[in-house]
Amino acid sequence: MRDVTYYVATSLDGFIAAPDGTWSAFLDEGDHMEVLVDEFADTLPGHVQDALGIQSDATMFDTVIMGWTTYSAALDVGIVSPYPHLRQFVASRHRRSESDDVTVTNDPAATLDRLRGEDGAGIWLAGGGALAGGLVDRIDRLVLKINPVVLGDGVRLFAGVRYADRPFERTRLRAFDSGVVIAEYTRRAGVGS
Repeated sequence: MRDVTYYVATSLDGFIAAPDGTWSAFLDEGDHMEVLVDEFADTLPGHVQDALGIQSDATMFDTVIMGWTTYSAALDVGIVSPYPHLRQFVASRHRRSESDDVTVTNDPAATLDRLRGEDGAGIWLAGGGALAGGLVDRIDRLVLKINPVVLGDGVRLFAGVRYADRPFERTRLRAFDSGVVIAEYTRRAGVGS
């Protein structure tokens, strides 16, 4: 079964975006960027890879699932296929049109369960917070890019999650001069689905 990794930037107080949905408060320069480009190139949008002169090999992730708001940030700047090197799924409560490169689903849990049973590399859950909240019990791994900023309000890392004990175990922690910390966690054995 393929692992599902929620890889996302977050503030110190657990928000993945400001109240207006933007993430401009998060650092996109600094010594942490080398790790993001070298180790997590599969998560870089196609146009960013082109600008950097790199090409990911889809060995870490070959599939991405994201919420409509996350996807619409690309649409707003005219990018219909933000991750052309990955299979792209967009969760939306309302049926929306899809391109040849992007599949829209109104049942992300069933879609994710089907994808997990297929052969391939990992599945990247790219956000947003409501989608992650709805899929929290299907997440095997967390990679949090913790930015040195407090937002106070915005899009929660896991929105709408009811209380339940969902333990994760820290597997790696890296701190950078930029102030960013990359914290990696895996679900404790025998917990969740």
